[in-house]
Amino acid sequence: MRKTLFYIIIITAVLALLGSCREDEEIYLKEVVPVTQPEYTSVEGFYLLNEGKKDWDLASLDYYNYSTGEYERDVYTDANPTVVMELGDVGNDIGIYGSKMYMVINLSNKVEVVDKRSVKRIGQINIPNCRYIKFYKGYAYVSSYVGPVALAGEGGSDDDVYQLGAVFKVDTTTLEVVDKCVVGRQPDELDIVDGKIYVANSGGYSQGAKIGYENTVSVIDIETFKEIERIPIANNLLSCKCDKRGILWVSSRGDYHGNQSMLYAYDTQKRRIVKTLDVRVGNTWMDGDSLYVISNEWSELSSGYSSGTYKIINTKTMEVVNENFITDGSDARINKPYGVAVNPITKDIYVTDGLNYIQLGFLYCYGQDGKMKWRLRAGNIPAHFVFLGDNINEH
Repeated sequence: MRKTLFYIIIITAVLALLGSCREDEEIYLKEVVPVTQPEYTSVEGFYLLNEGKKDWDLASLDYYNYSTGEYERDVYTDANPTVVMELGDVGNDIGIYGSKMYMVINLSNKVEVVDKRSVKRIGQINIPNCRYIKFYKGYAYVSSYVGPVALAGEGGSDDDVYQLGAVFKVDTTTLEVVDKCVVGRQPDELDIVDGKIYVANSGGYSQGAKIGYENTVSVIDIETFKEIERIPIANNLLSCKCDKRGILWVSSRGDYHGNQSMLYAYDTQKRRIVKTLDVRVGNTWMDGDSLYVISNEWSELSSGYSSGTYKIINTKTMEVVNENFITDGSDARINKPYGVAVNPITKDIYVTDGLNYIQLGFLYCYGQDGKMKWRLRAGNIPAHFVFLGDNINEH
């Protein structure tokens, strides 16, 4: 297929330029890769959305089937060979609701909707610069930067940089946008607690601008679909996940100039920050009372990335209970930890490696003991997971 050939060309070109590659990094060109023995639980498998390098239209979707022990790449293209431009540019989030799966394709300004098992295309929802998605009582809620990609100092006008974001309300039956609520600048992840939507505003396009980053979480009343409050947390917010006690775990990216990323626990009942954790945060996954946190932080001061971190936080005690959930030393092989997920039944941990954001990335699987079970090539910038199964909390 066209995308597979394009991948091969990219890999060949990169390896030729670099002159070498680690000997243990086998490049898989097959579409289906057997990796392990079958597992039979209520979790049938998982989808992995590969972001794809910006402006290259390389977003793609992979699937791991637990019952067959096979990993299949680019299943969207296989299921939809006539779709022009395939998935599109930068896959930013993925979720399952009912019989449908929703993929947020950021720079293609759409949410792609498919059947959750066949991956056959059902339609698309047009939302500008869309970012993250959540579901509640028949509706999907999608955060959006609204304006175009426009970093301060890189061609972005004041109007673009100062553009307020929004959350769009989508009817999951008709796939029509039915409402829109304006929030802060460049909103990212969102979650829903007790009839309210909490969305982390980043102001991420403001780096270097006089206005500075955003530092608030917008609160939207779902019934009226109006913003009712903005809660000050910290600059340049990203992740926003609620635990079962109503504590909202919000991360700040920092400013890349010495103020590092941090993690904040905001009590939605007491309406205040109840804990601040000095941990680096890139991506997170909530599993029961455990918040898995990985990071690989960029610094403008050093013009480089920090070493990767892999922590587990107990959301009940609000303490770091595991400084490194990878116990066999294989984290030394991971160049840029990018995505993380945990199987809700087996508790296997999945970590993706974005490598240099040009080569195809890797997917690692770890047992509860932190020892690597297997790894394989995924797509370009593997990032976002959703588990498939009728009797599990799928997103």
